[in-house]
Amino acid sequence: MSGSTGTVCGVALALYRKYRPATFSEVVGQEHVTDPLRTALAAGRVNHAYLFSGPRGCGKTSSARILARSLNCAKGPTPDPCGECNSCIGLAPNGTGSVDVVELDAASHGGVEDARDLRDKAFYAPAESKYRVFIIDEAHMVTTQGFNALLKIVEEPPEHLIFIFATTEPDKVLPTIRSRTHHYPFRLIPPGVMRTLLERNCAAEGVAVEPAVFPLVIRAGGGSARDTQSVMDQLLSGAGPDGVKYERAITLLGVTDSALINDVVDGLSAGDGAAVFGTIDRLVDAGHDPRRFASDLLDRLRDLVLLCAVPDAADRNLVSAPEDELATMAAQAERIGPATLTRYAEIVHQGLVDMRGATAPRLLLELLVSRMLLPSVSQSEAALLQRLEQLERRPPAAIAAASGDSAAPAGGPVFTRRSQQATEPAPADPPRQPEPQRPAPQSATVRPAPQPVAVIPAPAPTPTPVAAPVQAQPTAPVATAAPSAPVAAPAPAPIAEAGAMDATAVRRIWSELLAAVRSSSRSTEAMLTNAVVSEVDGNVVTITHTSAPLARRLAEPRNTEAIAAALSAVLGGTWQVRCTHGTPGATPQAAAPAKASRPAPVRPSQAQNARQPEPQQRPAPRPPVDDVPPPPEPPEPDDPLPPEPDDEEAMLAEAARPADPDSTPEAKDPESVMLKLLADELGARPLKKA
Repeated sequence: MSGSTGTVCGVALALYRKYRPATFSEVVGQEHVTDPLRTALAAGRVNHAYLFSGPRGCGKTSSARILARSLNCAKGPTPDPCGECNSCIGLAPNGTGSVDVVELDAASHGGVEDARDLRDKAFYAPAESKYRVFIIDEAHMVTTQGFNALLKIVEEPPEHLIFIFATTEPDKVLPTIRSRTHHYPFRLIPPGVMRTLLERNCAAEGVAVEPAVFPLVIRAGGGSARDTQSVMDQLLSGAGPDGVKYERAITLLGVTDSALINDVVDGLSAGDGAAVFGTIDRLVDAGHDPRRFASDLLDRLRDLVLLCAVPDAADRNLVSAPEDELATMAAQAERIGPATLTRYAEIVHQGLVDMRGATAPRLLLELLVSRMLLPSVSQSEAALLQRLEQLERRPPAAIAAASGDSAAPAGGPVFTRRSQQATEPAPADPPRQPEPQRPAPQSATVRPAPQPVAVIPAPAPTPTPVAAPVQAQPTAPVATAAPSAPVAAPAPAPIAEAGAMDATAVRRIWSELLAAVRSSSRSTEAMLTNAVVSEVDGNVVTITHTSAPLARRLAEPRNTEAIAAALSAVLGGTWQVRCTHGTPGATPQAAAPAKASRPAPVRPSQAQNARQPEPQQRPAPRPPVDDVPPPPEPPEPDDPLPPEPDDEEAMLAEAARPADPDSTPEAKDPESVMLKLLADELGARPLKKA
């Protein structure tokens, strides 16, 4: 070997062999391993077995040889071998070796016979050194039988014997062997440290290398010192008089030219499909692999994302690129933005997965960039859906207040109907006789569909009454169109005191109100079973219950305060609650039990349904109230509840009747209901009847 030329018999020595470290101080990027080993050697605390693990080419075998050299040095054990004794000369990186240091490749000698042969040699004393060192490379390739053959000698070796296992997969080493060793994990070398190593070796070789070449070589090496130096050795071998040029490097390494990547990124940022697909065409014509281009594009997107998140990523060695390239990348990152860059990176990553084993990689690459050119609509769709859901959950009063109607003063009701019906009992329509469907009268007021304002129902045609009560006329006249003129859609009436509610609007959010009451008082929520909102006057809400005892209980301050707090939680603002006894359709002044001769009142929703009947429905015939009680209505908030029973115990049973038809008989018993309410108030378990 010639030290000046680095050749052996005319063959050039590889860089990773020529510049292999000879001491622990020369090992780069593994200070977390070399420093503890140097400290242990200096203190003389030498273990009988070591396990070096880590990725390939990161210095495991070289460190094992350095450890053997430090142990067998004439001045050893020492962290710094002298390099002059026979052991140091023989165990040098390019030395001839030592008879007392045995290096075994377990990839080809991992059987049980090789392990037995090694075990037999272990008992011989060293020939000229202090220790016999067995270096077993690729230790994970040793079979289970081979490890079992070595187990006894590794557990209790002679004083002169030391084992050093090196492996890339420590989990495959027999646990009984691994537990008897000192384990030192090696890591990949960071890019900054690797660049310093390459620059030092290239300077020692006397070859000029352009700065833009080093990031390409480091990326190709993947953090492995041996692989990175092999790539640089290839470039140095083909270097001309001017040294290693960037153009020659990208040609030999198959790396995509940064100009092509810049063209694609700029085309994507501008939405220029012609530029993007034209660049792909030039890429394929130049013979580049579409898969490699996609991988390089993903690396560029990663660098751009880091530049967005960390502006000084280049100073922290998070991004490695030439100065002029860094300026271009910073401009691209600022122009595109982190969200779009992240979406691009996800699309490219998925495209790389699809390209594995693909027969038409160019086609997949073109489809990949076409997806990147499309705008991202997923976020906007999600935002729109969330907005719609929020609007659906909001009460009508909040929607009316958010509409920004300038004609609506704050604090007024949402609905335009403000008549004498709110303060006086309104006579109800008599029961209707079966009659054929007829179109809605032209005198009905027509309102635009998008407006959340309720219209004033016009008086429906009154059929022949059984008991002829006097039909009260509404105090507020309704403007109607002429019979011969087409029906015109007048402008919506202004909303007076926007932000308030009426009884119908409160009934719509009755389930939410019950849930809010349940959070503060379960007994109050139970007593609201058959209650209904009968009137809303300003901020005073009147609740009517069919049971007189429960109505009195609900009128207690603690129950009304709980209901008012629930109203404030659901609707906002400050509310007052009154609880009365009577039928749901009656006003507070007429809270006495309804007589059989008095028909049930008709609410605006029923009047509107009568004015605009569905084509497929006919009004059900109602018998006279003097003969048969009215049939039960569907479970809607606006429909009247059954008449009040005369017996108080029956009223309690009716009020406590659960909505579930499969409820137990015990739940229908009024005494059990009262016991349950009492237990809820006291915070104890329900009491049982004797």
